[in-house]
Amino acid sequence: MNRITLARYRIEKAKEVLLEAEDNLKQNHYGVSVNRSYYAMFTSSRALLALKELDSSKHSGVIALFNQHIVKTKLFPKEISRFLGKAKDMREDADYGDFVEITEENAQTQLERAKNFVNEAESVMSKMIIEG
Repeated sequence: MNRITLARYRIEKAKEVLLEAEDNLKQNHYGVSVNRSYYAMFTSSRALLALKELDSSKHSGVIALFNQHIVKTKLFPKEISRFLGKAKDMREDADYGDFVEITEENAQTQLERAKNFVNEAESVMSKMIIEG
């Protein structure tokens, strides 16, 4: 499988995960929605890294590579990239924290950020593919 095919696959996967986040929000499953929003951002980050033939087995590694090779090189806007780290923290709180309450507002904000992130990643991917 080539890097472009992999990147496109990952973007499509990220869009599917966004729909899961939306569905879970509608069903008042706020913690699960936050989880899915994060994974949509994470997967779209990995899509862009695939174009550079980079990846990591750890979430922190993917985020570090994304920041180093995609954000610092000005391919992806810094202000949108910040959503990824914040989403990771909230997802970890939702999944592993004791007595953590994820509100509808938290889940809604996370979903909007994820939509922006995935849309931007898809746009950046197209530019990266065209520019080679």
